[in-house]
Amino acid sequence: MGAQDGPTLIASVQRALRLLEAVSAHENGAPAKQLARETGLPLATAYHLLRTLVHDGYVRKLYDGGFILGDKVESLYSAGHAQTLLSRVRPALAALRDELAAATYLTFYEDGEIRVAEIVDGPRTPRVDLWVGFEDAGHATALGKSVLRELDEDARRDYLSRHHLPDLTPRTITSVPELLRRIESSPSASAVTDLEEYALGSVCIAVPVYCGQILGSLGVSLPVERQAQLPEIPASLLPVANRVSRSLSLTI
Repeated sequence: MGAQDGPTLIASVQRALRLLEAVSAHENGAPAKQLARETGLPLATAYHLLRTLVHDGYVRKLYDGGFILGDKVESLYSAGHAQTLLSRVRPALAALRDELAAATYLTFYEDGEIRVAEIVDGPRTPRVDLWVGFEDAGHATALGKSVLRELDEDARRDYLSRHHLPDLTPRTITSVPELLRRIESSPSASAVTDLEEYALGSVCIAVPVYCGQILGSLGVSLPVERQAQLPEIPASLLPVANRVSRSLSLTI
């Protein structure tokens, strides 16, 4: 990089951001000449930057020649909003980790998939090796089974129709009827467990959480040597799940 490339690049970024701000002020779109005038940019510079922003999805050009914000900006906003929400519950997850000396996990069921939203672990509380993505292991994790148990019958049937139940360990349930029998066998139970079904040497327990209408689960993982402690954990897990649900639901 040459000596002058840095300042030139910074100036280009600043001009592009000024253009985005100007575009955002016009809900129905504004032409390049107007945007150039409002930002104080030469028309040629505005055209060049607008073409780049359109190409990258940050701006969209309308049929009448006006420019509006593109889908990429909405994606950035959504991601930033999600990060803000998670930042509000992360202290509660960290406190739960420290109280139980166990890695803590938060998942949500979005777009038909069970996805990990947050993991809070530490040197003394390592996470389970996520050697298979949770999207393909909902049947084998307490976090996934907690979500499946809370889904209505149609949503659960839809999920299971789209997901094979791979054999991850000798203890993994790979039969849909058996999986349903297990998760429905104790409807009044507050928590769901995974006893080395996802990874040998690890057990997990999880309870439901909500972000508005979005279902999720909150859980912790333990070495199998601590399996006898599982019945005691819901007493700590449930109050935190309730706080997390309230915090997420009140801020969406």
